[in-house]
Amino acid sequence: MAADFRLKEQLNSLTDRIVDSYKDIGNINHLGHCPLPSSAVIVDILKDLKEILYPGYRRRQNLHMGNVTYFVGDLIDGLHDKLTQQFARALRYEYDLKYGVDCDRRHLMDFEARGQQAAIEFLESLPAMRQILATDVAAAYEGDPAASGLDEIIFCYPGLEAMTVHRIANQLYRQEMPLIPRIMSEWSHSQTGIDIHPGATIGPSFFIDHGTGVVIGETCVIGTGVKIYQGVTLGALSFQKDNDGNLVRGTKRHPTIEDGVVIYANATILGGETVIGTDSVIGASVWMTKSVPPNTVVTIETPSLRLRDAS
Repeated sequence: MAADFRLKEQLNSLTDRIVDSYKDIGNINHLGHCPLPSSAVIVDILKDLKEILYPGYRRRQNLHMGNVTYFVGDLIDGLHDKLTQQFARALRYEYDLKYGVDCDRRHLMDFEARGQQAAIEFLESLPAMRQILATDVAAAYEGDPAASGLDEIIFCYPGLEAMTVHRIANQLYRQEMPLIPRIMSEWSHSQTGIDIHPGATIGPSFFIDHGTGVVIGETCVIGTGVKIYQGVTLGALSFQKDNDGNLVRGTKRHPTIEDGVVIYANATILGGETVIGTDSVIGASVWMTKSVPPNTVVTIETPSLRLRDAS
């Protein structure tokens, strides 16, 4: 019993030391402020959105034209409320960060109204989003002979999963919604191994084959009908700094990939001024920091192979 008492005392002391660290290390805790967006709720929002974007494939099956209106209407109603709350929290966070204002309930309705307006704008984008996602699904089927049909792609392909979340997050990024697009993209990254910044501009009919290890940076611009394979990086060169040593932000740091380009596995293309011309092909493991004109094939020299009898 004495040993148990001493253990409890040790745990109490540990708790006090941890709480004391919240005062000493105040930049990694969020205490005494308005609530932040909830990662768990945002993931739930993504799941509801995928029910709407791909009805009949996810949690609710046995849907038909006789009951789908009620099903979608119920989801839209719930999403309106959840999005409004999460958007209001994100907008309030941005305001507090910019102006150093503590949580003040007098401003709550203002941010609720702004959150609701942003939620309606986002929900209005869903029909057009379905149209562009349909081109992504078709591109996957046309680009992968192993695909048995569109259903398999919607059920199974991590590239489509990543692009679905990206289309959602990019819409919110373009609406200048703080925090939430990045929360979405990083959750998708953890699920698929595909890292797409929500700011990346990606045209229709985009296909990521296999997918693992793909990285697409914030200011990357990708045209129509582009196909990339696993391990491709569309990234930045070393970051510029200002006279005070701070990173220069707001510039184009990532490449432009024009229509119809194919980029094979583990290729790396870097730099905001780098442009890969229309219908070019970038071979596996190529490292590029310079532009190429349309219809260019870029490969590295094949290493020499030596064969010998192992017996």
